[in-house]
Amino acid sequence: MDYREFEQQFRVFSVFGVSDIRKASPSLYRSQLSQWQDKGYIKKLRRGYYIFSDLKLNEPVLCLIANRIYAPSYVSFEMALSHYSLIPEGVYTITSATTKKTSRFATPIAQFNYHTLRPQLFFGYQLQEWHGQRYKVAEVEKAVLDYLYLHPAIAREADFHEWRFNSKEFLRLVNMKKFREYAGLFGNAYFIARSKVLLRLIQRNA
Repeated sequence: MDYREFEQQFRVFSVFGVSDIRKASPSLYRSQLSQWQDKGYIKKLRRGYYIFSDLKLNEPVLCLIANRIYAPSYVSFEMALSHYSLIPEGVYTITSATTKKTSRFATPIAQFNYHTLRPQLFFGYQLQEWHGQRYKVAEVEKAVLDYLYLHPAIAREADFHEWRFNSKEFLRLVNMKKFREYAGLFGNAYFIARSKVLLRLIQRNA
């Protein structure tokens, strides 16, 4: 397979792996991929995963890549909070939840961070679509709870204020019943108490 054939076949994907390439062309050698890297046709993100160098990057594409290069995972924490406009800061690291070990990948296009959740907590995400491809991102309720879980130091009212959380937007988007049900599934009395404090503060500040 020459590069033109390769590009025609894989251009539809935001990110492609060696396993994908081998299915389409078992005879393609890694040395060819290295040559195409040297020529600037493709970029290596991490071992076994590549993108085309001229790929246009935006939030959906970065989420698609995050899901693919370390699976199972779904976008959550700061990235999801920014996605829902719940925090004011721009997010430059793509943060995800995974059942695998906590990992970080510095790539030519972005930093991808993955934080471990117990398998029982790997829920509360939805599929979103981008040009026929789907990626997983936390529901707004789960994104907030995942962030609380990851930051146990956030417990006092002052801590919540430092978070600069968009209370009005949260109340507009959230399903309160679902939020409470999800909080209960974490199975930790202290965590549930913290989630209740957060709700009181949000309702007071909205």
